Amino acid sequence: MLRVEHLSKIYQAHNGEVEALSDISFEVQEGEYIGVVGPSGSGKSTLLSIIAGLLQPSGGELYINETKLSGITEDIGYMLQSDSLLEWRTILKNVLFGLEIRKTLTPENAEYAEHLLNNYGLYEFKDKYPSQLSGGMRQRVALIRTLAIRPKLLLLDEAFSALDYQTRLALTDDVYQILKRENMTTIMVTHDIPESISMSDRIIVLSNRPATIKRTLKIEFPEEVKTPLQRRNNPKFGQYFNEIWRDLDVHL
Repeated sequence: MLRVEHLSKIYQAHNGEVEALSDISFEVQEGEYIGVVGPSGSGKSTLLSIIAGLLQPSGGELYINETKLSGITEDIGYMLQSDSLLEWRTILKNVLFGLEIRKTLTPENAEYAEHLLNNYGLYEFKDKYPSQLSGGMRQRVALIRTLAIRPKLLLLDEAFSALDYQTRLALTDDVYQILKRENMTTIMVTHDIPESISMSDRIIVLSNRPATIKRTLKIEFPEEVKTPLQRRNNPKFGQYFNEIWRDLDVHL
């Protein structure tokens, strides 16, 4: 689905050049959920912004389904920690907003958007306004708005970090089920190691800046462990946490 080859990024600062990313290469398979973790300031969000087409790399190339990426593409959906819902629009109109912007608000696409709302427990709120919803429900609406444009690849940049801990736990379970059911290829950047372990098929661990890939860890749980919450209660969870913590080499 996605191929990243020898990606690098150098910023021009007033006191010289700052190298953020160095020789980043990896692949993401269709339907795979990839977590990206790294020390603070290691370039995680920079990497996601380059994949999204919001930043130009200094070197390297990206391909989605073997088509070279250059700039923003309709194949990629990007979800931030802020839900960015428009308070004066109903939930349904918020979900349709991306389709309006792209000028693809066809009857078929509108029906698909309503289908998503119905499938994931939000249809009864379609005529409500964002201020009438909880934080977790607002993030689910933001996710459905992103899925309504039918992206091939979903990027999540600290998408749950603005929520309280209890809401985050419940929401990650919901989001995981939605994305797996939709077979959505996903890359999630997070500073939360437990969150990445509970949701990811593989985790890419970045080094300190300039970021390189220090390790890629395959996350495997017994077949009966099917949800993020179940993963957190499995003995392997702590083993993965300790491995990633050692890789990050965090000094307090």
